[in-house]
Amino acid sequence: MKGSSVTIDHVEKHFGSFHALSDVNFTIHKGEFFSLLGPSGCGKTTLLRIIAGFEFPDQGAVLFDDKNVVPLPPNKRESNTVFQNYALFPHLSVYDNIAFPLKLQKKDKTFIDDKVREYIHLVQLDAHIFKKPNQLSGGQRQRVAIARALINEPSVLLLDEPLSALDAKLRSNLLVDLDALHDKIGITFIYVTHDQSEALSVSDRIAVMNQGKVLQVGSPFEIYESPTTEFVAQFIGETNIFPSKVTECSPMAQEEGKPQEYMVTLETPLLNNRYNAEPGTEDLVKVTDFEITKPGQKICYTVRPEKIRITLEPPVTNRQDINIFTGIVEEPIYSGFQSKFYVRLDNGTLVKVYKQHSTYLDDGPEIQWKDRVFVSWSANDGYIVEDIEA
Repeated sequence: MKGSSVTIDHVEKHFGSFHALSDVNFTIHKGEFFSLLGPSGCGKTTLLRIIAGFEFPDQGAVLFDDKNVVPLPPNKRESNTVFQNYALFPHLSVYDNIAFPLKLQKKDKTFIDDKVREYIHLVQLDAHIFKKPNQLSGGQRQRVAIARALINEPSVLLLDEPLSALDAKLRSNLLVDLDALHDKIGITFIYVTHDQSEALSVSDRIAVMNQGKVLQVGSPFEIYESPTTEFVAQFIGETNIFPSKVTECSPMAQEEGKPQEYMVTLETPLLNNRYNAEPGTEDLVKVTDFEITKPGQKICYTVRPEKIRITLEPPVTNRQDINIFTGIVEEPIYSGFQSKFYVRLDNGTLVKVYKQHSTYLDDGPEIQWKDRVFVSWSANDGYIVEDIEA
């Protein structure tokens, strides 16, 4: 595997009284496509600048393959940075912009020519080799910036929101190309973005940040399907959040080789009118979890809109782990591949539901505004996030 591992070792950073980074501590594996994801002002760009050497931490260390690089200037680190504003030389051609780092090193002309043409081909700009930046599209200019950053063959490529200046379709296309480029080169990519879909689509792992802290590090699947905090659950995609209290936690039958699961019963005031429930259990919902929760513990219960089924008829099931509610469609929104429904449950709670469109015959009768509907989901489709009192 090419590239370097990067360890962020208990990094702290202040700007006056503002605490930009608070005890940030994790390791990026060699050759990984790793994203720093969070809202504006969360500290992700500050952390990237510290890795690059443009800022220095107040405390902590940054290690490339176990070597602390904090004392080193940016040009002495095995890393290069791609900025969101391209930072190209406007008077130089594509060829000369990409060749610039090698010319600084006084490399042989034949070596430079071979290398530049190799990287121009890699970023698919062969037909634009002698154009100036102002003759290129935004996506083409960003390709030039990426090629220039890669031509020195760094161990780590740092990308600071490199696609944010592009329109949505071009951004999507270039993101695919960037992922393919990483697969070809195999070095460590550290990618800063505030766009959840970007991070989910290309990353091997993601660090979700907020207010200078890393809240969770994991694969896109782990971050989306098993968020550890309410912030992560709400920031990554859309979800329904319900403050709840644990009433019961019982171990389920354990399959060999798999972790122990628990069936947790929750008292959820916002979901207090469950359809077809046994008397006395109308305000209880079921959820499975891999951790023991104690009766009386206050938590957040969340379920993604696409996990919820919406029908005009009551679901036919005898399963006790299916949570079923009734309500009225307040707002149906058609968006091509799916429809979004805002359903006001009988107890007054508003729930978001997404229905994926497959084929016309499978969709059944069309659900419309003001229809009375049934919404349901399995205990496996909801999950528990942070303790509210923590």
